[in-house]
Amino acid sequence: MPVFRTIRSGPFRLALLFAAIFAVGSILLVVAVETSVASYAQQVTSDTLTTEAGRLAAIARRSGASGVASAIRDRDASHQRAFRYLLTDKAGQHLAGDLPPSADRIGWDTISIAEPATGGDPADEPAPMKTYGLALPGGGRLVVGSDIYEVQELREWLDTVALWSGIGITFLALIAGYVIAAIFTQRLERLNTSINTIMGGRLDERVPVIGMDGEFDRLSANLNRMLDRIEELMTGVRQVSTDIAHDLRTPITRLRQHLESAITDEGVTVPRHVIEEALTQIDGIMTIFVALLRIGTIEAGAGRARFKPVDLSEIMERVLLAYQPVAEDGGKTITGAINPGILVDGDADLLAQMFTNLIENALTHTPANAAITLALHAEHDTIVAEVSDNGPGIPAAERDNVLKRFYRLNTSRTDTGAGLGLALVAAIADLHGAGLELGNVDPGLQVKLHWSTTDHH
Repeated sequence: MPVFRTIRSGPFRLALLFAAIFAVGSILLVVAVETSVASYAQQVTSDTLTTEAGRLAAIARRSGASGVASAIRDRDASHQRAFRYLLTDKAGQHLAGDLPPSADRIGWDTISIAEPATGGDPADEPAPMKTYGLALPGGGRLVVGSDIYEVQELREWLDTVALWSGIGITFLALIAGYVIAAIFTQRLERLNTSINTIMGGRLDERVPVIGMDGEFDRLSANLNRMLDRIEELMTGVRQVSTDIAHDLRTPITRLRQHLESAITDEGVTVPRHVIEEALTQIDGIMTIFVALLRIGTIEAGAGRARFKPVDLSEIMERVLLAYQPVAEDGGKTITGAINPGILVDGDADLLAQMFTNLIENALTHTPANAAITLALHAEHDTIVAEVSDNGPGIPAAERDNVLKRFYRLNTSRTDTGAGLGLALVAAIADLHGAGLELGNVDPGLQVKLHWSTTDHH
């Protein structure tokens, strides 16, 4: 049942906790207000009683007990009767006022007084009254009382407000918690459905936007980016597995045939060239595995810990000088236009490997008399390195593909390469945060690498 699922959900339990906290906080707030108001009212009552008692005590000092009795009678006769009084002489005899004899005490006290029936009105219920008594100069006592019935009513009213406020706030918090929990549960259910679909093998499925802006939408976007990356990696793994099987099948098959020939021809000495050819095939297999391992290690980020400022100009000059004799042996030329003193953050050995692969790729796929050029310069806030040739180039539709492992153009399937050279270049460029572009220089291929100088110095 959706209702019970919502009530059992984590968001509803969290909302329930907040409801309890709000209810307790509200009750404590109203109790604090009730206590403060009651304390203030009692303090005001006490102050008015002591003030009135002081005024009458002053009259007693000037005019004696008779003056106080006269003042009390005047106050009782007024329409705005704020106090009740009791005046007794030194013998305890009643002189003035209508407070009962039980109120005749020195200091503070609280008594209950019921108003007598008047005319056709019945007698009132006993009401609380606060009294203050003091001894008068020359003997006798004066007690002044004030009705505190309204103060008690105010306190009872505040208690009722505190109780119903707590109940009301708790009820509203529960309703709000249920609504919020229902919304969260519904949207999380859609998220769980998508995740279950992905776990079932549908890697092209994406989680829906939760639809609450802010952190939740960023969470959905980040999850989808993570799924894009996982799908890309899984596709790469499948492609690599297929390519490995395809590219290693031929050399392994040839190696097996040679070894079978060596076994079946009993009594015949194995020719040296057969063993040498078998060793060549084994070396080719090992080279492929070493290149795969190196690409995997670089893509995992290994080597970034060794990054430091390196002289890219010096690295490219060194590679250029090393390959100029090789190019001349093949009837080709390599020239350089390398500006000196250009530095980047990186691993010098990996950067040298990257330019070595680019030059070997150019030497392999260009005809005799080809011209290869290395260039390095800075443009505004960008460092640009280029390796260009005047060979056949790469069709625009294939330029992204040749950066994948084991990918070779159909026209070059007969070459001895395994299609890993440019994949290794791409891995090293990505590790160094360098942009990699393959373009056409009409005719020929141009490989351009660029670093932002805001990140590399």
